[in-house]
Amino acid sequence: MKTQKVFLCMLVTLCCMNLFSAEAAVIAPKEAIKTTVDSVLEVLRDKGLSLPDKKAERRGRLRTLIKDRFDFSEMSMRILGRHWKARTPEEAREFTAIFSDLLVGSYIGKIEAYTDEKVIFNKEVIKGEGKYGTVITTIVTKKADIPIDYRVMLKDGKWWVYDVVIEGVSFISTYRSQYDEIIAKESYAALIQKMKKKLDEVNAQ
Repeated sequence: MKTQKVFLCMLVTLCCMNLFSAEAAVIAPKEAIKTTVDSVLEVLRDKGLSLPDKKAERRGRLRTLIKDRFDFSEMSMRILGRHWKARTPEEAREFTAIFSDLLVGSYIGKIEAYTDEKVIFNKEVIKGEGKYGTVITTIVTKKADIPIDYRVMLKDGKWWVYDVVIEGVSFISTYRSQYDEIIAKESYAALIQKMKKKLDEVNAQ
């Protein structure tokens, strides 16, 4: 009987240790965003990757870093809003794939000019019972300071970006407004065709 009690205590202790270890393993949202941003800047500042024949490799590395931090499924659902429920599983996968490539391509095209700018990680704000948060940052340039907020959500022990707010303008709100207008005036199929055409333009740059 005594042996059983000792074994039970050991089992409870191990379970508690595992729980605490899992909680401790979750990186704070500000640190998570900083890690990704620092990695992106490291790639951009790599002179070896700035050579013309290294363009594809540089963009490939940037694409991997971005997709490892952005939750494009969540973003796609929020962007389509009321139109999301009407999508079949195949349509949902197609939209998410096209949108993620389009956003990543556009994002890379904009940040490739950034090398010497300083990024300040001001603070993080946690809400929603610890499941949602905002990481407030500022890009310091020679001309102006640009506030960028990363809205994040905790999923499977990792903080994922589901929206980016630049100078008070939300990615989600902007795309949702544009896409909703196209669907309303034309159709969902027309939206997909426009997105594919835009993606071809982005990839050609």
